Amino acid sequence: MSWIQITETENIPPREGRTVKIGELSIALFNTGEKFLAVENRCPHKGGPLADGIVGGTTVTCPLHNWRICLETGEVSKGCDAQLPPVTQFPVRVEEGLIYLQTA
Repeated sequence: MSWIQITETENIPPREGRTVKIGELSIALFNTGEKFLAVENRCPHKGGPLADGIVGGTTVTCPLHNWRICLETGEVSKGCDAQLPPVTQFPVRVEEGLIYLQTA
């Protein structure tokens, strides 16, 4: 596992996400207003780009069909009984105003 420097914290405004590409991997990096969290940038429902979703607390709402993903656990919900696999999470750390992402 290695840590990769991504960007300065000021480049991701509160309650917004950004797409980070590492090779073929697309990751959605979010500023919840209190901390930074990262998950794979693909909703397991229909593949929507999660980085473009609406952030509320530690949840992002997929822009395609309003499925909600918990950014802390990766769990997916919509308020119905549909069961989808969780999205992959990636560890994030902030040091001296810089965001680092851990990948395999």
